[in-house]
This record gives sequence, structure tokens and C-alpha cells, in this order.
Amino acid sequence: MTGGDTQVAVIGGGAAGVAAGRRLRAAGIECLVIEARSRLGGRAWTVNAQGFALDLGCGWLHSADRNPWVKVAEEQGHTVDRTPPPWMRPALTIGFSLEEQISYRNALEAFHERISAAAKNEPDTAASALLEPGCRWNNLINGVNTYISGAETDRVSVRDFDNYDDSGVNWRVIEGYGSTIAGAGVDLSIVLDNPVRRIDHSGKRLKIETAKGVFNADQVIVTLPSTVIAESENLFAPALPEKTQAAENLPLGLADKLFMSLDSAEEFEKDSRLWGDNDRTGTATYHLRPFGRPLIEAYFGGRHAAELEAAGEGAFFDFAVSELVALFGSDFARRIKPVQIHPWGADPFARGSYSYAKPGKTDCRAILAAPVNDRLFFAGEACSRNDFSTAHGGWLTGAAAADEVIAVRQRKR
Repeated sequence: MTGGDTQVAVIGGGAAGVAAGRRLRAAGIECLVIEARSRLGGRAWTVNAQGFALDLGCGWLHSADRNPWVKVAEEQGHTVDRTPPPWMRPALTIGFSLEEQISYRNALEAFHERISAAAKNEPDTAASALLEPGCRWNNLINGVNTYISGAETDRVSVRDFDNYDDSGVNWRVIEGYGSTIAGAGVDLSIVLDNPVRRIDHSGKRLKIETAKGVFNADQVIVTLPSTVIAESENLFAPALPEKTQAAENLPLGLADKLFMSLDSAEEFEKDSRLWGDNDRTGTATYHLRPFGRPLIEAYFGGRHAAELEAAGEGAFFDFAVSELVALFGSDFARRIKPVQIHPWGADPFARGSYSYAKPGKTDCRAILAAPVNDRLFFAGEACSRNDFSTAHGGWLTGAAAADEVIAVRQRKR
């Protein structure tokens, strides 16, 4: 398709865009999803490697007991694995004794309690202000925050961190979370490989300038990542400086995953976990035998992940080898091989993994989500006050934006 007209254009085919498109289609409204990539799913991406479905982006159905993607996955015939996640039980004691793990867990819980108390106060501060001075576990707590927020505690708002609402129920889709989200949009009208260059809202109808021509629409739902909105010069015409500033204050943190094959994997219990180095922030965690597969799923976050990306994809494996050899001995290097990784910070259509609010900028989520003149609507995990950084946050905001569009169109009849 080269250019064209539609009633509603949805910019971005990730979780929010797919959810918006499904809601509009169910209401009988003509819509077109315009996606820059050659696939749907956005920051949810399942690839097949070593005979397994591997989620290079989001992989956990967080708050699964109320996550709408669970029903979608089951309707697709996918298998939802309800095994509790490895972080809900003790890690392997290699290099990290059970006594040390209990001490660390107590320190982490106390830190979160201080955050919850401080979130009720003014002014909002960086979460690092709540670290206990001299605590043995501050580096590890900071490292864990890079997996939770994609950023270290000095960059993250206390109030925003506390706003996150998680039921504590976390499941996985064996066939892949990314494949579930992409599969949910296959029946929509879609144009792939089509980056949006500008959204002109100066005229009676909106003009979406893209690599494949100009598309005209009555309303547009923008589901682009906050970093893309912040860094795309002249995305809106006329400019929307309030949106750009809000997006700048909701940057995407970084969380990358490296999958490695593991020989003689049966040595380890299914879905067990291992810390690389519990004395530093720049470490990785290792999920051993996810789903019982002969694999290791390694997690890297924050500035550490950014440094490894800058050094090249091979740097992730080299770092993982160095940590695992330090724990298991030099022979362990022969048992592992790199399988798959995707550097999300270098991805031009993501530029990061998931959003966090800078200190004092929590209100920017509502500012980013607010409609403009009943014609421009916004969705995506960064627009969610309580479910940011998740695919179900994308779903909920996408569906909400679609409902707003439906209401506007009904009023104008």
C-alpha cells in the first residue's frame, strides 16, 4: 500500500497498537496500523532458535491474574506456564550462601518499604536517596533495579517506582509472549516496513507522512515508544512541545537478554537462578534451564547493558563467560555457546526497553497520555500510571485510547 485514507490510523504495531486496532475493529471503525518494522509486536519479539521459541523482548506475563494477554494466548492455543518465576525462591548458593541471600532479601524489602513511605512525601526524589548508607547489599539492590526499571536507582523517581502495581503473579507463554502479541494483530489492516516521518495535524484531516506515502485519517493513535517521540525532530506539525518534554522525562531504560546453549544441562534444576557477582551493580543474573530447556537466559540492565552494547554483541557473551567461569571453573566455558541476543538500545524503533520516570516527573505519564483536540490520542506502556514497563500496560492504554476515539466519533455523528 502506498498512501491512502482511513478513519483511524494507529501508529505502531506493538502491544498498544494491536490492542487499539482490535478494539476499533470490534466497534466497526475502519483503522490502519502503520508499523516501522517488518513484523508486529514492537518490544515483544519471539524468535525460533535451537528448536525453541525465545522471547528477546518482554517474556513474563506480569500480574498474570489480571493480564489480558493471558486470555489472548489461550485463545490462540498457546500454553501458559504457571510455574512460579525463579526470583520467587532462593537462588543457587554458588557464590551466594543462603544466609547471604536472606540478608540481601531483608535489605531489599526494607528498601522498598522506605520507598513506599517516602512516596507519600514531597518532594519526589531519586530512589537512590533511600538506600541505607553503608549497607552491604546496596550494589546488588542497584543492580536488581536495572532489571526492574531498566535503570539504576539514581535515575528513577521514588513516586513512580511506588506507583507500579504488580499482583505478584507471573507466568510465561511457552510459544512466546512476542508471538502471542504479533498473532493478535494478524487480522488487522496493517502496513509494515513503513516508518512514520511526520504527523501533520494542521488541517481538517490528519496527514501521516511515511516512507510509503501520505495517509489521511480523522484520528490518530500514537503508540510509539517515549524515546522515539522525544528524539524524533519534527514528528508533529505543528509541534507539540508538551508531549516531547513529557516523553523526554519518561526515557526507556535498558534490559537485554542473552540466550546461551548449555551442555549437560541436567546438572541443574529446571528454572533455577544464579547471580554473577553479588558485590557489584554491573552484574548479570542467569536463569538456568527455563522451561527445562538446555539453555541459560542471562539478564543485563542499565548502564552495564549500555556499555556492553557499545562494545558489540559479543561483549555480552564474553562477560557472561567471565562470570560463570569465576563461579564454576574454567571448564564451564566449553559448555556454553551464544544463541541469540537483541540490543534494544541500538534498535532504532525502540531505543531502549521500557520506561521509567525521572525524579519529580511522574505526572508526565498523564501528560503524555492526554488526547490533543480529540484528534490525536496516545498509548503505550509509558502512558500507564500503574502498569508501565509491561505489555499489559500497552494493552490497557491502547484499548483506552481506542475507547476515547470511539466516544469522540459517536459524539460527532
